[in-house]
Amino acid sequence: MKPDALRGHLDALLLATLDGRQLHGYAIIEALQEGSGGALDLPTGTVYPALRRLERAGHVVSDWSTVGGRKRRTYRLTSSGQRALSAERSEWREFTSVIDGVLGGGKWAQA
Repeated sequence: MKPDALRGHLDALLLATLDGRQLHGYAIIEALQEGSGGALDLPTGTVYPALRRLERAGHVVSDWSTVGGRKRRTYRLTSSGQRALSAERSEWREFTSVIDGVLGGGKWAQA
């Protein structure tokens, strides 16, 4: 997948990954990889700054925990994050519907 294809969608992907669960940063990266069939292999240098940005915006909160003697910062959605995710999903459905009308083999494909 082209890296430019993610531009503008990273926050929504992170919010969706955290929907209904609390994960540490590396687990978020793994969940994105798994959920995308390996197409999304994001570096930590992309994910962690985005998580901090979402936290500053009030969409996620983080807590420190110790697992196996190691400290980990885990993230979860806030109610603001849930609302933002709902809005992102609505916008995505509208966007894909519009784009599919052009690229999806509609009336222009037959011309």
